[in-house]
Amino acid sequence: MNRHNFFYFIKEGAFNMFSHGFMSFAAVGITVACLLIMGTFTLVAVNANAMLAELESQNQILAFADLGMSEEEARAMEKDIRAIDNVAGVTFISDVEAAAAFRGRYEDNELFQGLPDDNFRHRYAIDLVDIGYMSQTKAALEELPNIYDVSAYEDEAAGFITIRNVAGVVCVVLIAVLFLVSVFIIANTIKLTTFDRRDEIAIMKMVGATNGFIRWPFVYEGFLLGLFSAVIGFFLQWGLYEAVSRSVANNDTINLITVVPFESMWTYVAIIFAAAGMLIGVGGSLSAIRKFLQV
Repeated sequence: MNRHNFFYFIKEGAFNMFSHGFMSFAAVGITVACLLIMGTFTLVAVNANAMLAELESQNQILAFADLGMSEEEARAMEKDIRAIDNVAGVTFISDVEAAAAFRGRYEDNELFQGLPDDNFRHRYAIDLVDIGYMSQTKAALEELPNIYDVSAYEDEAAGFITIRNVAGVVCVVLIAVLFLVSVFIIANTIKLTTFDRRDEIAIMKMVGATNGFIRWPFVYEGFLLGLFSAVIGFFLQWGLYEAVSRSVANNDTINLITVVPFESMWTYVAIIFAAAGMLIGVGGSLSAIRKFLQV
């Protein structure tokens, strides 16, 4: 394709797009809406994964030894704990260290300052490889001898895992469905253009124009429709994400939720939106013109 043909195809594609203003507007609007829905659920899945990763790095299971065990006896349990599947790391905390940490936390409350050290148990802080198996790991720890109790935030971990899984499944399904819807809308927009220009296309074929020469302006029309949709959708997604982020940050009831800054991932979002938009546009164009030219 030489430079003159390239500019001719671009000019024809742009002319086709603006000559059917309402249909082009509808195609861009539907594609933007599809990209926004796909982007929103994808970003929800990204944030759920980020929160889950943070929870995995910070959350620990606490395994308490029987009261009255000596420090040496309690330390001897470490090898059995490390042998359990899904255990990434083990930290021993003596009763004296536990008592000091407790008093430091409640240093302003005299009620807790007089507790003797022997009221506290030796314990192990256990890091997990995958918090998705927290319940199984807790059950395995509870079966060990001389373990009095095991403390784990199972509900919180299960909640984050559920959010991540649901968001991931919904994201995949919506991407597939909305991608097909967008391709269908743009294909029908291109079909309208080809129908209006059917006489011109027939004359071009009669004088020897190749199917490729006829097809390229419509491909560029779909490309431009997809590109405009991607640009508009990206900035709308950015604004929507920032608005939700501010709402979460200013809401005391959900301040435990950490939102990934958009600035840290805007390049990936832009690339994905651009690729999806152009793929939808070009795919719709090829689908429409192929049927029209019967090639």
